[in-house]
Amino acid sequence: MNPPLISVVIVNYNGGAFLQQAIDSMSRQTFRNFELILVDNASTDGSAQNIDLTTLPSARLIENHENRGFAAANNQAAELCSGKWLVLLNPDCVADPGWLAALLDAADNHPDCVNFASAQYQLSDPSRLDGAGDAYFVCGIPWRGGFGRPAGELPENGWCFSACGAGAMYDAETFRSLAGFDERFFCYCEDVDLGFRLQQLGHDCRFVSDAVIHHAGSGISGRTSPFSIYYGTRNRLWTYVKNMPAAAFWPTLPGHIFLSLYLLVRSSFTPRFKPMLKGYRDGLQLVREMRSSERWRVQHQSLPTRKLVGRMCWNPAKLSGRKADVRPDKLPGE
Repeated sequence: MNPPLISVVIVNYNGGAFLQQAIDSMSRQTFRNFELILVDNASTDGSAQNIDLTTLPSARLIENHENRGFAAANNQAAELCSGKWLVLLNPDCVADPGWLAALLDAADNHPDCVNFASAQYQLSDPSRLDGAGDAYFVCGIPWRGGFGRPAGELPENGWCFSACGAGAMYDAETFRSLAGFDERFFCYCEDVDLGFRLQQLGHDCRFVSDAVIHHAGSGISGRTSPFSIYYGTRNRLWTYVKNMPAAAFWPTLPGHIFLSLYLLVRSSFTPRFKPMLKGYRDGLQLVREMRSSERWRVQHQSLPTRKLVGRMCWNPAKLSGRKADVRPDKLPGE
């Protein structure tokens, strides 16, 4: 039997009813040549044990004895998958039937591209976007492009900084060659970190507007929970200090410090303050290690720094408004 073209990976941790919805959406895909690998990170809600996989004969369940985190569990699955393409789907997502077909069509039209981002709508309110690729402000602040914006603002196909891990597609061999996600991140920003490394190697990310998923958006961990705030803050810092080339790091460092302090002050007298402060504290303690360690870090950048920062966002209005930052295709001769 020929290997599947796509390996879909779902990492679950107490996904509850969300998980079955994600599985069911995969059974409705118009493209059928895929396998499904479900990795459960020691859930305690019975979601993995009660899941129905009978509609997907190629599906298999891997049960971990501890919560290894989103990053490590996806790396674990990537080592086991047999598809050319590694496609990630969050357990709190529902994919449109043509999702995989649209991603593959984009790959056929852009054979040199190794990573693709999906169009994400909010599961509870499809009139609002959940994301249109991940954007990265030049001073080191990432955000999910278009989050919470009206659905009518969905950009056309183009190029974004990185793919949101809720619905990303990577060339599996390229993913493994970079050791996958940085497992020290545990969860949050590991997709931006990987996208940054891919950009350093010259791999731009293709946003595919008709590859649609519907995402609850931290429907399991809680978008403003102490858990999310802590890991998001710490890992945002790590992504910046680990990947920003020295020629751009020092000029943008004052802006990064200013924006970080602004976010911290703005959270004062709210439940966000303590986990954010702890995230900065713990992140700073390992800055030297993140900057110097060789694994999960590009040692020889191939894309000139000038072009790398050109693929980042320079418009603070886009950052403050969480607007999408998708660069359109260039016309012939441009």
